Amino acid sequence: MGSVGAETTAPTTPGDPAPRPRRPLLVIGAVTALVVVLDQLTKWWALEALTEPTRIIDLVWTLRLRVIYNTGTAFSLTSDSGPIVSVIALVVVAFLLWSGRNQRSPWVLASYGLVVGGTFGNMVDRVFRDGNDGVLGGAVIDFVDLQWFPVFNLADAALTVGIGLLLVVGFFTDALDEPAEEETGA
Repeated sequence: MGSVGAETTAPTTPGDPAPRPRRPLLVIGAVTALVVVLDQLTKWWALEALTEPTRIIDLVWTLRLRVIYNTGTAFSLTSDSGPIVSVIALVVVAFLLWSGRNQRSPWVLASYGLVVGGTFGNMVDRVFRDGNDGVLGGAVIDFVDLQWFPVFNLADAALTVGIGLLLVVGFFTDALDEPAEEETGA
């Protein structure tokens, strides 16, 4: 009987630097959990440090911190479309989890975890924060303001990095084509 941890198999090719995960959903889940926890902690901090009274913290160059309440899509690109985009995001998450069970590349699994974690981080806000549109109508807390880019949060950053990583890995390697080996045994 195997352990619940992130078990690995031996490298499948002589050039592989590290063993490959045998339990891909555990890897995706671990990255997802880390992103959600860090995202919610940073949003909690932003609400505590930046809202009473409305406060802006200038850090470096154009980087500043200020809280906005986003009822639209990622990076505040639209307004009041959060519930529709949330349903679409949940479909994408379901697809990633379904396809993720067959992935073995640590890079692909990490990118899936970043995308799922970013989606869930913002989904927590949509479900549990006050809003005007029902269950998924809560506002997402955004607070990283570059002043030349839409205001965002850690969940948005995780989504962006995860999608970018997935594109790079898929474009420059054959990691997306690696099917999972069928496990047999007692």
